[in-house]
Amino acid sequence: MLLEQQPAFVLHSRPYRETSLLLECLTRDAGRLGVVARGVRGARSRLPRAQLEPFQALLLNLQCRGELATLRHAELSSSPLRLAGDAALAGLYINELVVRLTERQDPHPTLYAAYAQTLHRLSTGVSLSWQLRRFERDLLASLGYAMQLDAEADGGEPLQPNAAYTYRPEQGAVRCGAAEPNALNGSVLLALGEDRMPDAHGLQALRGVMRELIRFYLGGVELRAWRVLRGALVRR
Repeated sequence: MLLEQQPAFVLHSRPYRETSLLLECLTRDAGRLGVVARGVRGARSRLPRAQLEPFQALLLNLQCRGELATLRHAELSSSPLRLAGDAALAGLYINELVVRLTERQDPHPTLYAAYAQTLHRLSTGVSLSWQLRRFERDLLASLGYAMQLDAEADGGEPLQPNAAYTYRPEQGAVRCGAAEPNALNGSVLLALGEDRMPDAHGLQALRGVMRELIRFYLGGVELRAWRVLRGALVRR
């Protein structure tokens, strides 16, 4: 099967054989694909290797056969996006999330749209923490793990803004004591569901909740990006 002018982003790349790259790409119509870019590390490559860096919106021509696709052509579909500093770390984090939580050749058009929008938001530098929480929420929803953010798990009563909750995977928001680990006010969950940024304390609480959810769906595995982010904070 040939995919032509397929909107895509490179999530990760590594050297492959002497002159090639093995890419993980998120495509709009085919989901995540493993792609062999032959000869792009060679001196006579007709494809500039710089175009195959993460965060760039691309149009790809791909020959899909078996587990790996072969890159036939690549071009930028918009001006290059520049992420630096904390924004670049945040971008690498969402790339790892997509690679670790999705299966190859499993289309998720809503995830592709959320990913593209998140990269644009990260480039503005406005509240990176909030942009990451929004993407985590949208990623889980795209994969069929949508969070219940307006009702209690027990009984389906509306979330109470001033009540304390813990969010349990495969259940939802359960009332708890305010001192319980990862407890947060219902107002914070309601804000996430309504796409409203909570205050700094609420964002910090959401970070813990989302991390536990992601760890659950990864089978308890830690993300490399979490260690990188911790190291960056320690060095400051």
